Amino acid sequence: MSTDITEQAPIFGDFEEEQALGVVKGPSEEGSRYVFITSDNRRSKIGEFIHYYPHNDPDAFPIYGKIVSRKLARSYPAGLLADPNIELRKLAFVLGADGDGDEIYEVEAQILGSWNYNMNCFVNPRLTPDPGDPVFLTADLELASVLSPCGKGQVGSAHLGHLLTREEGRVPVVLRVREMVSTHLAILAGTGSGKSYTAAVLVEEMLKHYNRAAVLIADPHGEYSTLQELEENVEFGTDNYQPKVQIKPPESIRIRLSSLRESDLRYLLPGLTEKQSHFLGEAYRKVVGSKKDDGGKQWGLADLKQALLSLAPDGSGENFSTINALMWKIDMRFGRSKELFSDAQHIPLRELFAPGQCTVLQMSEIDAEDQQIILGTLLRRAFYSRMNAVKDLNQHRQEALDFPVFILIEEAHRFAPAGGHAITTNILKTILSEGRKFGVGIGVISQRPGKLDSDVLSQCMTQLFMRIVNPIDQRSIAESVESAGRDLLSELPSLTRGQVIVAGNAIHTPVLCKVRTRHTPHGGETLDAPQEWLHYFSSSSQEKRRLSNATVPDSKPKKRRKGRVV
Repeated sequence: MSTDITEQAPIFGDFEEEQALGVVKGPSEEGSRYVFITSDNRRSKIGEFIHYYPHNDPDAFPIYGKIVSRKLARSYPAGLLADPNIELRKLAFVLGADGDGDEIYEVEAQILGSWNYNMNCFVNPRLTPDPGDPVFLTADLELASVLSPCGKGQVGSAHLGHLLTREEGRVPVVLRVREMVSTHLAILAGTGSGKSYTAAVLVEEMLKHYNRAAVLIADPHGEYSTLQELEENVEFGTDNYQPKVQIKPPESIRIRLSSLRESDLRYLLPGLTEKQSHFLGEAYRKVVGSKKDDGGKQWGLADLKQALLSLAPDGSGENFSTINALMWKIDMRFGRSKELFSDAQHIPLRELFAPGQCTVLQMSEIDAEDQQIILGTLLRRAFYSRMNAVKDLNQHRQEALDFPVFILIEEAHRFAPAGGHAITTNILKTILSEGRKFGVGIGVISQRPGKLDSDVLSQCMTQLFMRIVNPIDQRSIAESVESAGRDLLSELPSLTRGQVIVAGNAIHTPVLCKVRTRHTPHGGETLDAPQEWLHYFSSSSQEKRRLSNATVPDSKPKKRRKGRVV
């Protein structure tokens, strides 16, 4: 199999008969837009792609555009429209009209430009078409070749779905994985819009034989476990390849204490006094320094406590009282999380990441602050491992990542809150700004973009927007995402489940897309409460409760007391 990623070349020519849609009226009030007149209501949809030829020269390269708005320019008289009993088309026929197409629409189109082969992008001519020039509906095959940077099934491609304005399968929407990973991804949607479903579609594409990606998913809700079924799906395997999906339940997740930083400890120990914070820093630096001098060995909880005690060697006084209180807080914090924090154990990076493998970290039963520590620690380890690999520095084999990785983060606003503090925010910003150099890609998913840090959002250069009604969230997108234009934002409230606006580096121009059907079952379905209530009264459920509530006979031998069995 070839591993070359080739740019999909646009296809021009008369392979499909061009369909005239309307005639240019003139330029719009905005310089890069024009207005045309049409009677075709069905094909002049918002988001539809059209083109014209400069100076009406059919031998010239077409100038592509996209319909952004439209309004009715001529219709039936208002008096007739007010009477629902009048069949207007029959009346028009009686009066000598054909009864079809009497309405006229004034349509505004945004100019994208002609396709430049060398630059692989649209080049805006900075000139609107002449009045009277015909406007054509762009043919399916031609449109598919100019919208998507690579073809369906090519190396480095991710087939997300099809163009919403065309019939299913006619114009596939295909993203370029290289850009999606290297310049990061954001999926923003309201509750129930299908964001997790869409993310799973992209993960499926990344695990197909023409990508074989190394993916990790931070899953706070346990929605991605069904991806494991792709291991037996024929869509993914070849003679020498079958993807692997491993699920890491909460009880299997471990954090080695020596992987924590001083700031991590302070975050895990809220409410420290100024003196306690000072002594914690002194002890941390002391234990880390001593282990570094000893060949970089790991340190544990006992080492940290011993370092604290060494700061008050006399075992009395005000400092000892402060240190003793600090040690009590440390015992309380790490004592209740023994199953998470360990002196020696943690999950090796090479167990979490491998080409052709997706690891799902299920964190639904873990406290929110512990989730942040888990993710922050893993992000830091992965970033520095990739940095060392690129710089060709020696590192432990189990921590060496000599291949790019992609990390998908659900509920990203928990890990990088706007105006708030989370231990994961800084490392996320570092990876988003520098990860491209070292092959660490980030995907953030959020149902509340208004609560997501604006710097994090603005550095995700491929964006998938689904239905968002909240004005604060819409405004946050407008302020943080450059590719989100006014016409694009106006579509957000009207999108239905499974419909997505795709914009950014992984596609040539923003498009409206219908997400394809998953190969694996969806794991994030909403619980049907009425059905559950009805099931409670079903005969099978009642019988199950009867059996579970029945008295279990005592199997122990009965004792005799005073001649009586008790």
